[in-house]
Amino acid sequence: MSAPEYFSEENKPPEQFEQKGNEDLWSVFKIMGEFVDGYDKMMKVGPCVSIFGSARLKEDNIYYKKAVKTAELISENGFGVITGGGPGIMEAGNKGAKNAGGKSVGLGIDLPHEQGINSYVHPMFEISFKYFFVRKVMFVKYAQGFIVFPGGFGTLDELFETLTLIQTNKIEKIPIVLVGKEYWKGLYSWIEKQLLEGGYIGENDTSLFYMTDDPEKAVKYVCDFYQERRPRPNFSF
Repeated sequence: MSAPEYFSEENKPPEQFEQKGNEDLWSVFKIMGEFVDGYDKMMKVGPCVSIFGSARLKEDNIYYKKAVKTAELISENGFGVITGGGPGIMEAGNKGAKNAGGKSVGLGIDLPHEQGINSYVHPMFEISFKYFFVRKVMFVKYAQGFIVFPGGFGTLDELFETLTLIQTNKIEKIPIVLVGKEYWKGLYSWIEKQLLEGGYIGENDTSLFYMTDDPEKAVKYVCDFYQERRPRPNFSF
């Protein structure tokens, strides 16, 4: 039986399906509103670097400390810092930007278990999102580089989505730095042995990112990339 036949008058969708359809249509306006608010604020920030990593790490963690230092250095080189606005590495990134007098941007997400926007985000650049996909557009569109610290599923999601966009030429190549060789080495080995040797990615795809333990080298990698390039938003829509 085809779909039109199934949804005949005697088999029309239950009322709750129609109600849900109306809600879905109205959600389009909510999504548009988040894009408009995000674009309006982010276009005023200027060149930025996104810093990603775990929300669970505390101030005494080595990666938290390195994230603060990295954000300080990147701010001293004229870039703003974009984070997810939450605790852990995100807080460290915003803290470093604030310490150095740089632009500190927080793109928060409404989640039941997170504390909201951290206190180091500048109020002018504080944005909260309901939709993950809208938030990720802001990260990618307005970031001229990604510096990624150890993290969980969310960190890996953001990393691999960005790598995919570069690999498929949906955005221009931007510098991506993975900080923490001990943490990332297992993933890199898997990428080489399973993806590269298996023919699932191209030979040059492993050159899309750079690994280091040193905040100064991470920042230098980003800055060197723009010695002969002009930072600009990554896509037009």
